[in-house]
Amino acid sequence: MTTQTPTPQTDRAQALVAQYIATWNETDAAARRSLVREVFADDAAYADPMFAARGHDEVDAMIAGVHGAYPGCRFVATGSVEEHHDRLLWHWDLVRPDGVAPVAHGLDVAVLAADGRLADVTGFFRAA
Repeated sequence: MTTQTPTPQTDRAQALVAQYIATWNETDAAARRSLVREVFADDAAYADPMFAARGHDEVDAMIAGVHGAYPGCRFVATGSVEEHHDRLLWHWDLVRPDGVAPVAHGLDVAVLAADGRLADVTGFFRAA
């Protein structure tokens, strides 16, 4: 098995996913809204087994709802971002406030918009 050599594209993908995770972790509404605009294309779609959202307003409201349902929990990226063409895949954990045990494990698959933001994200998760 060969290792992927980092490229400027790989670095951009890693940075985008780090920003995506930061968006999910942001509790300040104004700061989160700014991150949503930076990370998601204007008409971006998001879907997972519990939620579906389209556009900045719905994505922001969905993330705020997750904060309400899991107060103090944080998302942590696990592993590296995989990419090909205009697709990205990454794994994550939702960890409890004490950081000891995850609440859930998951992975997201995304399609990039022409401007490099996320156009479509599909999430899959399992309870820890």
